[in-house]
Amino acid sequence: MKRMLFAAAAALSLATLSFAPLPLAGAPALAQAVSPDAAMRATVDRLIARMTLEEKAGQLSILGGDYGDVDDLARRGLLGGTNGVMPGHDVAAYTRHIQDMAMQSRLKIPVWFMGDVAHGYRIVMPVPLALAATWDTALVERVHRAAAIEATSDGVDWTFSPMLDIARDPRWGRVVEGAGEDPYLGSAMAVAQMKGFQGDDLAAKDTMLATAKHFAGYGAVTAGRDYNAVDLPPRLFRDVYLPPFKAVADAGIGSVMAAFNTLDGVPATSSRALLTGTLRDDWGWDGLIVSDYDAVKELSVHGVAADAAEAARMALRAGIDIDLHSGTYLEQLPTLVRDGKVPIAEVDAAVRRVLEAKYKLGLFDDPYRYGDRSGMAGAVLEEHRALARQAARQAMVLLRNTGVLPLKKAGRIAVIGPMADLQRDVQGPMPALGVPGEVVTMLAGVRGVAGGKAQVSYAPGVSVKGAETDEAGISAAVAAAKAADVAVLVLGDSIDMIGEGNSRASIDLPGRQLDLAKAVAATGTPVVAVVVSGRPLAVPWLATHADALVFAWLAGDQAGNALGDLLFGDANFSGRLPITVPRSLGQVPLSYDALPTGRPKAGVYTSRYVDEENTPLFPFGYGLSYTHFSYGAPRLDRTTLTQGGRITITVTVRNEGTRAGAAVPQLYVHDELASVSRPMRQLKGFRRIDLAPGEARDVTFTLTPDDLAFVRRDMTWGTEPGGFKLWVGDDSTATQSARFALAGQ
Repeated sequence: MKRMLFAAAAALSLATLSFAPLPLAGAPALAQAVSPDAAMRATVDRLIARMTLEEKAGQLSILGGDYGDVDDLARRGLLGGTNGVMPGHDVAAYTRHIQDMAMQSRLKIPVWFMGDVAHGYRIVMPVPLALAATWDTALVERVHRAAAIEATSDGVDWTFSPMLDIARDPRWGRVVEGAGEDPYLGSAMAVAQMKGFQGDDLAAKDTMLATAKHFAGYGAVTAGRDYNAVDLPPRLFRDVYLPPFKAVADAGIGSVMAAFNTLDGVPATSSRALLTGTLRDDWGWDGLIVSDYDAVKELSVHGVAADAAEAARMALRAGIDIDLHSGTYLEQLPTLVRDGKVPIAEVDAAVRRVLEAKYKLGLFDDPYRYGDRSGMAGAVLEEHRALARQAARQAMVLLRNTGVLPLKKAGRIAVIGPMADLQRDVQGPMPALGVPGEVVTMLAGVRGVAGGKAQVSYAPGVSVKGAETDEAGISAAVAAAKAADVAVLVLGDSIDMIGEGNSRASIDLPGRQLDLAKAVAATGTPVVAVVVSGRPLAVPWLATHADALVFAWLAGDQAGNALGDLLFGDANFSGRLPITVPRSLGQVPLSYDALPTGRPKAGVYTSRYVDEENTPLFPFGYGLSYTHFSYGAPRLDRTTLTQGGRITITVTVRNEGTRAGAAVPQLYVHDELASVSRPMRQLKGFRRIDLAPGEARDVTFTLTPDDLAFVRRDMTWGTEPGGFKLWVGDDSTATQSARFALAGQ
């Protein structure tokens, strides 16, 4: 929803879907009931009884200055909310001013302020895909707590985050906004982000309403092209794409944003089966459902609504409470109700959810409660910068190291490549109120951490996307490499190739960057390749020719300092891939949890390519360190898991090296015989543990029957008795295994 920057001043049957709760601890104190206390009921009942149809439609609308005079709309009680994330503006002054206007309205209903606070607000943290690479839910919660503290100090009380779309096609630009390919990791990260935003008390002055988006299936857009149609088999949709949304619904998220896309031909914005049937009726969730930007109006573009009035009717009846940006509800709902085309009861139900959410935020007690500037104090921002540096360090993934790393703070280092000295690009999409000039570039980070003890030169070589025929840039880079003891080659995607609307038909290094890499490597100088991107680029040449390879993602304001810390060994690598890295575009979509094929054996008549390997360049969960961890055989406290019971798996993890490091033991499970073919492996648990040199520690995982549930052949959700195999190790190719059985009822 990056277009939220306003001007300043059911063919698919989903009704039977149900999920057992995912084993994710913690839930903020956001009540699931519509009316949790008598005071709120009385306030809301009194207001609804007095509101005109126009005022009700206003509460169901989020509008900006490009729609009309926001001051006037607020004074007339026709503005439910407006944008609060406006780079280059005094947001605190603006939000207070608009609230002043709302307090002049007839009913004095507070306005709320929202926008994309996705990975930081004033201090820009690593993008969500990078945060998922930390495999550290506690850290991710802290990152989003920091963002909430900053945003609420400007009066922003509602964020359109987290994005929970499972993404398995790196062509899609918005893969950068999610947690990657896996529903279990995605669910864990989703709940952590939500808890960071909403905290333990939604009415606290430094917490904000979170939004799960985009419901649902948006991450599977055809051909990886943004806004494209989605065609997912119902079983895959329910097994893989819905679990993160179910996790946050159970945990108490305040709002959900419907997806832009069609699903089996039905736009999500008009799907009552999805929005009301699944989300409300089946899951029992009663928070707010908001459209995406202009999505109500765009039902006409999808070809399912004849005009704006029909679009408004379809969206409201499907379950959309709030129309984001288009003004269609404000313009159409009053007449639709008067003409008997929309029941007033459905409008009132949506208004009730809006007013109750504002009540839970504490806006009726104090419309100005979000605007305490202490969250922007210098000392607070410095704490958040330190957190940003820590998060960036934990996010970066070491994929190859022949011994060139860590670097010495001595000698001559050539930093080469077009991504090395860019600032705005490493912030990633939707940097809120981040300041590009404060970003520590990769070049600045290497120089800064070296502390003047090494001579650091720089040569960009080529532009990011250019097809330069002039060899002068490459020649200068080659000369710099020849004069250096080591070359740090920083390559990747620029910001206009990542994020909403920025899909790519290729996932290779753009422009002539690979030519640059080959020329630098040909000098014989050791090469450390650093890939800066919001997607897993296919870089097979670098994976075999560079002496070290790092995926640095888009790591935010402190990206350069974090990279310097890691390259010089002041910190140890601990990131793990949250998404599979393919060898080439031809393998896409590629994920670790593939089904077994009917022709698994070697030979001509098997599932294979004639010109490419089946295996990925780097598997899901993979990541190296400056130390090495060993895993003992899993020990089970029982070999039969009974219904209503649990099984405990224990594995000994040992740091075999001479440096402290963080291991990320991962638990994978395979259902060996079921009514439908089941994935070869599925992530069912992970931990992050710090180990001193030589230290060993027992790590435990717990499985219950709910962890083994899936959509069975009859399309019901549940378990089936039988045998299971499990693995524990460093990544999705772990070899230490054990077996157990699930008993029947």
